[in-house]
Parts: sequence; structure tokens; C-alpha cells
Amino acid sequence: MSEQRSLPVPDGLAGERLDAAISRLFGLSRTRAAEMIGAGDVLVDGTAAAKSDRVHAGAWLDVTLPPPPTAPVPVAEPVPGMRVLHEDDDIVVVDKPIGVAAHPTVGWNGPTVLGGLLGSGHRVATSGAAERQGIVHRLDANTSGVMVVAKSEGAYSWLKRAFKERTVEKRYHALVQGHPDPLRGTVDAPIDRHPSGDGRFAVVAGGKPSVTHYDTVEAFRAASLLDIRLETGRTHQIRVHMAALRHPCVGDLLYGADPTLAARLGVTRQWLHAVSLAFEHPATGEWVQFTSDYPADLDTALNAVRGES
Repeated sequence: MSEQRSLPVPDGLAGERLDAAISRLFGLSRTRAAEMIGAGDVLVDGTAAAKSDRVHAGAWLDVTLPPPPTAPVPVAEPVPGMRVLHEDDDIVVVDKPIGVAAHPTVGWNGPTVLGGLLGSGHRVATSGAAERQGIVHRLDANTSGVMVVAKSEGAYSWLKRAFKERTVEKRYHALVQGHPDPLRGTVDAPIDRHPSGDGRFAVVAGGKPSVTHYDTVEAFRAASLLDIRLETGRTHQIRVHMAALRHPCVGDLLYGADPTLAARLGVTRQWLHAVSLAFEHPATGEWVQFTSDYPADLDTALNAVRGES
């Protein structure tokens, strides 16, 4: 059911475009805000306005907010290519292939780790929202590698706290364009949604604190293979930080990668793989580590760029 909201433009938004003001006031994307304005769902002092109109402090907004999206339900069916690396009474560790999301989200109709586990007869914790049961961290749909899911309620609480307190060691390998200088370093730059509202994220003043450590493993003529350790786990963090260094992941066209290089190497997604995950086991407290080999598409591309060098 739609919601009607009426409020004045606060002083801090004076001079902003109307779509930007609506985006910030209601936590919507700029694209969604522009759609609402175009549909006549936003009035300024009782009159329809254009998305590019500048607002002034105290102007009265009448906004018809869309109903919240219905939470999607996981489809319980096996996911081809998703391997279980480890399973016990508390956790299940999977090797996630590309094209698979961690859990259902609005707008995603593809396979999910959660649905794949349920469809293969695995039990998961019931903690968390129904569409995210047992999920304690995520990988992008087109990022492959190691992911852990909680099976017991105790493991869910333990692992959620461990990720929040940054005691989990998350390591990735990324093939990035060019050669980072220095070859080893740390990117400490806040991340939030890109101002364009197009689904990208970006380094943004006032964003969420984000820290990425990287080290060059191997340098090639056109690219470098990096070992990356994350302190935080923001959406698209590695992709955003590497792009901010002007060394985007090979194949990551969303973040400015060279399509010619991607085509030459046969890469159809970002060259990024979660190679290992280590943490204290929720039941025993023992330090455990799980690893994943490169999938075929990334391995082929790496051999190609190595052959060129």
C-alpha cells in the first residue's frame, strides 16, 4: 500500500536537484526518485515539478511513496556447479560458482546459494529474515569462491558477530589492469552508493568505512595478480577500491575495465575470486580455513595474460 508523506525541505538540502533531495530524504536511488517525480508522485508547494528543478529550504513536499517490495522467497533447487567443501552440524562451506547470488533479493531471478542448499537437502539456520536464513556474509553473484552458511542457531550468532568484529580472515585474488604503485598497500576509503543511482558503488565522503589490503603476487605486461585481504565487507568493496586506484579488475566493465583486454582474455565478468576463508569454528573455537581453486574461466584468462608476458 502506498504511503503519503508531507514535509518541508530541510535547510541542508537547499539548492539540491529535486531528484537528489527525494533520494536523500527517503533513502531511494536517484533513478527511483526520478521515476516518482515523472509519475507525478512528488509535488513541491502543491505543484508538479521537474526532477532537475532546484529546491529551496522550507518548500513543502507532498510525496507518494511506493509500497515496500515483497521479500522474495528462496527457490529450493540444486545449483549446478556449487560444491560443498565442508559440512558439520554447525556450518556448511560452499565453493560458489558465478551467476549465483547468496540469497534471493528483489530483482534477482537467478539461482542462490541458500536455495541450492535447501534444494540439495541441507539444513540451514532459521535465524535472520526468511529470504536470508543462515546467510552470514555474501559474495557478488559474479564473484566465485568460498562462502560459509550457518546451520545451527548458535553458529549463526557466532559468525555474524565474528564478521562484524572483523575476526574472520577473508582473502581474495584479483587480476587487475596495470601495475599498482606501490606494489603492496592499503586502501582506506569510505564507500557508499554512487550518486548516479545506477547500482554502482563508489568512494564517497561520508560513506561507510572500508579498508582493503593488497599485495602483488605476480606482475604481467598488461595486468597484475593481487592477493587481497578485507578488513570490512562492503558491497563491491574490492571492485570499487581497485577502480579508485585506476586499476580495475580485468573484465569489470561496470567499474571502468578495458573491454578490449577482457575480450582478448575471454573474460566475461570481473576477474575476482574468494580464495580462502578462515575463522574460529563456532562449536569448537578451533581456527579453521577453507580454500577454493580458480574456476576454469579465470584460470584460462590468467594463463593467457601470463602467456602474453
